[in-house]
Amino acid sequence: MIRLEKRPQPSRFWTAATPVVAVLATMVAGGILFAALGKDPFVAIRTIFWDPLFNEQFAAFSRPQLLVKAGPLILIAIGLSLGFRAGIWNIGAEGQYIMGAICGAGVALAFYPLQAWWLFPMMVMAGALGGWAWAMIPAILRTRFNTNEILVSLLLVYVAENILASMSLGLLRNPQGSGFPGSRNLQQYPSAANPELIAGTGMHWGIVAAFIAVIFAYVLLSRHIMGFNIQLAGQAPRAARFAGVSPARLVIFCLGLSGALAGMAGLFEVAGPAGQITIDFNVGYGFTAIIVAFLGRLQPIGILLAGLLMALTYIGGELSQFMLGLPAAAIQAFQGMLLFFLLAGDFLINYRIRVGRTAVV
Repeated sequence: MIRLEKRPQPSRFWTAATPVVAVLATMVAGGILFAALGKDPFVAIRTIFWDPLFNEQFAAFSRPQLLVKAGPLILIAIGLSLGFRAGIWNIGAEGQYIMGAICGAGVALAFYPLQAWWLFPMMVMAGALGGWAWAMIPAILRTRFNTNEILVSLLLVYVAENILASMSLGLLRNPQGSGFPGSRNLQQYPSAANPELIAGTGMHWGIVAAFIAVIFAYVLLSRHIMGFNIQLAGQAPRAARFAGVSPARLVIFCLGLSGALAGMAGLFEVAGPAGQITIDFNVGYGFTAIIVAFLGRLQPIGILLAGLLMALTYIGGELSQFMLGLPAAAIQAFQGMLLFFLLAGDFLINYRIRVGRTAVV
């Protein structure tokens, strides 16, 4: 007889081992998937995880891209992790990312072709404010009407995508673009561009902001009373209320901060690697950041490492599509497997499997 037995205390071993086991299980399951598609699984896994970093044919291009891809993932995941720790589930970071990009780019295009040092800082503030404002919708609905922030924030992603399409075809469309959708290229507008700070590294202001966010989150969680309130609310909600923690204030703070960071990520992306507002500007960073947050165990340093790993799967996935002809959907499924195995491993943190009277794990 197989049964589940709740552990008296969460397993410290599985808490530490789950991310590693999830990555290994993803490689195995991904290898099976690639084999079913008629590709050599060992070559596919090597192309995704090894070649972007150590194959000299590709590394010169791939290594700088590691930071370019990791920056928005880390920045968004840091904001999400604070809410997740408090039991506040912002699933709509993709929409906040989009709105931050629209607001930041809108400021730049409103002042085009002005050359001024203060324009880019104003764009960053506008991007953060756009993401914050979009996150305030589920926050206010949660605190005032007790709505479910998961559903509201998720559905607002589709609203943001339609606003993005409208802006690309209307208000922000390049008047010199021959009628094609999309805004002016901000990389060609020096005061609004987010270029590489060190040539050949991929380092831009978005990467700097991501590292600052990691440090800020670490200090907040380990040294500040708000960090204590966040952790207490997530682990013992009733005790948090008895301790005087305001649930409404916590919802406003966590959703607002995660929205602002997602909005900043969108601004840094549209002013840097993406370059312009287009219909297909968003590439799923807001959703992938959820995987990054959990893979990093909701810890700032863990999220930094998880962001780099997920960025590697992006770069390796693109390389495998080019070199091996793998479909993009297979790479997305491969990334999704990581979250699946991570959540499956998390189950073993609180439960052990018993066969008869013998514990298996």
